[in-house]
Amino acid sequence: MSLLPLGILGCIALLAMLILSMPVGFALTLVGAVGFAIAIHNPATATHLLVSVFYENFTKYDLSIIPLFILMGQVSYHSGISRRLFDAANCWLGRLPGGLGLATIGAAAAFGAVCGSGPASAATMTAVAMPEMRRHKFNIDFGAGIIAAGGSLGIMVPPSVVFIVYAIMTELSPATLFIAGILPSLMVTILFGLYIFLICRKRPELAPLGRSFTWRERFRSLTGITETLILFTAVMGGMFTGWFTPTEAAAVGAGGSILIASIQKKLTIKVLWQSLMETVRTSCMVLIIVAGALVFGRFLAVTNLPTYLASGLAELPVPSWVTMAIILFFYMVSGCFVDALALVLLTIPIFYPIVLTLGYDPVWFGIMVVMLVQMGVITPPVGVNVYVVSGIERTIPMQNIFRHALPFAGLLVIACIIMMLFPDIALALPRALGR
Repeated sequence: MSLLPLGILGCIALLAMLILSMPVGFALTLVGAVGFAIAIHNPATATHLLVSVFYENFTKYDLSIIPLFILMGQVSYHSGISRRLFDAANCWLGRLPGGLGLATIGAAAAFGAVCGSGPASAATMTAVAMPEMRRHKFNIDFGAGIIAAGGSLGIMVPPSVVFIVYAIMTELSPATLFIAGILPSLMVTILFGLYIFLICRKRPELAPLGRSFTWRERFRSLTGITETLILFTAVMGGMFTGWFTPTEAAAVGAGGSILIASIQKKLTIKVLWQSLMETVRTSCMVLIIVAGALVFGRFLAVTNLPTYLASGLAELPVPSWVTMAIILFFYMVSGCFVDALALVLLTIPIFYPIVLTLGYDPVWFGIMVVMLVQMGVITPPVGVNVYVVSGIERTIPMQNIFRHALPFAGLLVIACIIMMLFPDIALALPRALGR
């Protein structure tokens, strides 16, 4: 008897639970465990699967990279790195058309290098940039859209949690993905900045010019990015040279952030406690989602649904690039409805074999997936970054933030098209370093 209908029913049940706002990890676990029990007619085996998957997931050495990088970002945030990054960017870019917006994008990209989370970056930039925007009579609706879009760079700029999870799911090296993500994230940052510059040059009423800074003030502001540069160089440079593994690099980053905060006398008991509590909370959420996705994946494997879909797509009578375009379009649309991390965990077991069959590079595909799910945090109805900004700045209507954030989603589509035409943007650095 075919179990395909059961697999389809399980996917529908999961989608219904997500629409009803059930936590993603719990929804994946519940549907996966119940579906697995029905498929094999053995609840005891399903219970054993549940216990073993969660135990292995929470005790797996490779996954310790997640809480360590999260700890690095939390300590960096609570010790004030984001404020110093914004001040430095504002000193250099503030006099350009849309200068405060450019400073926000630049600071968000730099903060993403020590944070790895889109919503966290959006919340941080809202607290840091919005008061300056109000003070300089920047168009607040436009500024909120910039902050939401800038926060999305936290998903793309390595080290990123989504990159780590993709690497675990595909058994690729996180270091290779981090290296591959550098140039694409830089390209997206430049596209965002170019859009802000051009629209503010055409409509100067959106963003009055900021005050002028002397060259002495500008060079002095560079001391504010020193700690970020040290952390990024230590983490990425250590992986580039092979001095330590990605997990060890995460430990170096976490330890380095604590050491820097201590030297600067920013590491109070309150800061350490807040950083540790946020790290525990976020890490548990991520690891539960990962474990739930593994349980759900076992259920789908029993029903043969992934195999059926993979063979169907691979055998379509169309060129391989058309099949790839269909897959990428699926990610673009689904990212608007499903959490980025959950979407990667759910779909990679299905699409990854197809990508390999079609002959595409798995590292390039990982960059494309992350870039596409990045769109989901600034597009309705999920748009978590927009909800974060709106939750902090309650006077700004949410629809106005979405309206100003959507052009940045269009820029991400352009970036994806460029990446499809020129895949070496992602692959050049890994190849040069022998990865």
